Amino acid sequence: MKKIENSFDVIVVGGGHAGIEAAYAAARMGSKTLLITLDLKKIGWMPCNPAIGGIGKGHIVFEISAFGGLMPKLCTTTYLQARMLNTKKGAAVQGLRLQIDKDAYNKQSIEALKNTENLTLTAGAVEQLLLENNTVKGIETKDGTLYYAPTVVLTTGTFLNGLMHIGAQKIVGGRTGEGAVSGLSKNIASLGLELGRLKTGTPPRLLRESLDFSKMTEQEPDTLSYLFEFHPHVVKNTHPCFITYTNEQTHEIIKNSAHLSPILSKEIVSRGPRYCPSIEDKITRFPDKNGHHVFVEPETASFDEVYPNGISTSLPLEIQEKYIRSIAGFEHAIITKPGYAVEYDFVLPDQLKHTLEVKKCFGLFLAGQINGTTGYEEAAGQGLVAGINAHLKSHNKEPYILSRNNSYIGVMIDDLVTLGVDEPYRMFTSRAERRLLLRQDNVFYRLSDDSYNLGLIDKKLYQEIKIEQELVENSVAKIRSGKQKDILPLLSRDESNIDLIRQLVKEPLNDRAALSIWAEIRYYHYIQREHKEVQKIEKYQELSIPEDFCYTQVPGLSKELQQKLSKHKPPTIAQAFLIPGITPAAISLLIMRIHNSGKKQLV
Repeated sequence: MKKIENSFDVIVVGGGHAGIEAAYAAARMGSKTLLITLDLKKIGWMPCNPAIGGIGKGHIVFEISAFGGLMPKLCTTTYLQARMLNTKKGAAVQGLRLQIDKDAYNKQSIEALKNTENLTLTAGAVEQLLLENNTVKGIETKDGTLYYAPTVVLTTGTFLNGLMHIGAQKIVGGRTGEGAVSGLSKNIASLGLELGRLKTGTPPRLLRESLDFSKMTEQEPDTLSYLFEFHPHVVKNTHPCFITYTNEQTHEIIKNSAHLSPILSKEIVSRGPRYCPSIEDKITRFPDKNGHHVFVEPETASFDEVYPNGISTSLPLEIQEKYIRSIAGFEHAIITKPGYAVEYDFVLPDQLKHTLEVKKCFGLFLAGQINGTTGYEEAAGQGLVAGINAHLKSHNKEPYILSRNNSYIGVMIDDLVTLGVDEPYRMFTSRAERRLLLRQDNVFYRLSDDSYNLGLIDKKLYQEIKIEQELVENSVAKIRSGKQKDILPLLSRDESNIDLIRQLVKEPLNDRAALSIWAEIRYYHYIQREHKEVQKIEKYQELSIPEDFCYTQVPGLSKELQQKLSKHKPPTIAQAFLIPGITPAAISLLIMRIHNSGKKQLV
């Protein structure tokens, strides 16, 4: 007889970064939550580069922080080096990136979840969903154990029919040393959901003592006064990172071994991440380039192993050794773990609602790589939203949806469920139309009301955020109403002017608040224009576009955009805005033309 366990409000399947945030959010909101994963010791594991943040990705982590998520807290206690990327550009497109001690992150993830009220952790392989009339009732594990809940969040990572490749060698599994999940894919497909196949990969790990760092360039860390959390932090960079390069000899070795690469030989047909390609992909796609960056980064505080970021591969181990040793500083490198590629099943995300609930299955939510994304940050952001909505649904409350106008997480989810994916999705600031409004420095101001109302941050933190927000807003108003000679220096792109801001405000300001004031003044007119555009789009987003609408008759609309709109035939203004390349100016032209034609109607 099958063993029957207690019932839960929310069940989260998978202990990766999506699963962690889903379970953590649901439990903190008051749901009795179960997190079930293959190996409890691997919760929060980082099978790829142990780094969090970056351009676009860092914005997501800041937003998780605004909702009281776990990832930003763990970053504060496990980072090895902190850098602010894109500092030569405006505040909207900078990105905080941290190199992480993956062992500490893993251990602290487990400890934090164990100490979270309402949350139960257990090990098990989920074989199928328990369903009744396309409604989730719970899960069944491989050993026949049943767990019941009205909502289930699947965060399966690369484990759905995972298959690893090292040259001709094929290993069933989602990552090194772990198995795959096979039955669940069939169960998901039986719901009428369309599945696809994607690929990702990782480079070999190298023994630090076997490397010559004198032949590499050391990356300078940045002096920062805060990380992803709201409160300031004395940032101490304890571990160096280095840069070296591949060369013509490296590329020749790989070219001569093309027939041994499952990627180049087309043994692997799944699409990999465009913006994080294997070294085989790089030399094929960029044949004229004589060298590629290799970022040499520590994996743990002990610094025993090094992650050579930029040379992921699926070549045989003996070829990996050859090309690795052709790189400056790696001449005597010892590989501790070979690189590999992994193929896995995913669910096409246009079958989801904006809550990340499956349209065809009441109470089933998906988050992370199962939705076709890549990266710890993208997974965690989805997990947060799925966990929030799983809790709300299990308690018969209205869903919570993030907008692409108020968050990068909202941009990501809107892209996934509206446009779908044909390759692993990665976040960039360029994906956000309103990135000037969605800066890292104002993240707590724009999301704290929602976070507090959902019960994800406490009253004390909420009040601290509101006090700082009021100080920023009052300071901007004060400076703008002051003398023109004080404002003019602030209109330059030199952020050193935050010192002048402190002089003008004459109140204690942390670096984030000072930067926010500077950005609001520096980009004031652009920001006002963005707000007006948002209001216009929100007002007219449900405006219907007639089926016979002639885009070639819209004055001012480029031929390229005319062709794109004619091809996609969006039914509403909101759908038109999601077509890649469509600008706010083009949307304004469409709205005006529809009005003038006398054919406007609301859906």
